[in-house]
Amino acid sequence: MLTACSNTESGGPEVAKVEGITKVDAIAAQLPEDIKNSGKLVVGVNVPYAPNEFKDPATGEIIGFDVDLMDAVAQVLGVTAEYQESDFEKIIPSIEVGTYNVGMSSFTDNKEREQTADFVTYFNAGSQWARKVGSDVNPDDACGKRVAVQRTTVQDTDEIPDRSAECVAEGKPEIVKVAYDEQSAAATALVQGQVDAMSADSPVTAYAIKEANKDAKVIEAAGPIFDSAPYGWPVKKGSPLAPVLQQAMQYLIDNGQYRQIAENWGVEEGVIAKSVINGAQG
Repeated sequence: MLTACSNTESGGPEVAKVEGITKVDAIAAQLPEDIKNSGKLVVGVNVPYAPNEFKDPATGEIIGFDVDLMDAVAQVLGVTAEYQESDFEKIIPSIEVGTYNVGMSSFTDNKEREQTADFVTYFNAGSQWARKVGSDVNPDDACGKRVAVQRTTVQDTDEIPDRSAECVAEGKPEIVKVAYDEQSAAATALVQGQVDAMSADSPVTAYAIKEANKDAKVIEAAGPIFDSAPYGWPVKKGSPLAPVLQQAMQYLIDNGQYRQIAENWGVEEGVIAKSVINGAQG
């Protein structure tokens, strides 16, 4: 996936930064006063979820497509993005109480989450499975199989339980969901044969396949991308920050810098043409 990247000796990717992103006064002026006065946007993030947000193994710095995009939005707003690590499931509650201004962790914007936060859309992703090379397991024929997911993701809370329920309704054995705290652990479990398949967001699965197959082809995609839905940045419900982030995002879309960031990370397949607030489908 990382078509614009090369690997360093430490294993960390080298990805070009997009130049020429500057503050847009008309948008920055609309920032809430507390953020404007502090000069920073406090961002809650859960890592690793490569290539979207993960740590450079050499420096420990949080990097990724989401990071470069949020940094660009912050530049448009004339502030600095300050990343604070959190458990995934704690990010939205922390936004509600004001610990973070915004969340950035590949959140799928869905109707349930919109009950507690507003979401500014910035990408479109689906789910995709991976399996060991030589295996025939696939999403539509997985009853009785062990499938790895990252805990609290859409694959954990919705997709695998729904598929498993269908298996049981048809008199077949349930899917054994194996949930991990980190996506990297789910991928490792697949490579080591501890599970039969892995389900994750499409850019994450593609990256995991690329990383696992550096020396030899070990895992592969198991079927096409499905259930595409928008990613969104959660902010406090009713917050004036949402329209400001949406305008900054749309500015980056319109001038082409957003696509350039996506291309740098090899995820341009999921770019959007319009950012909206609360774009959940269905």
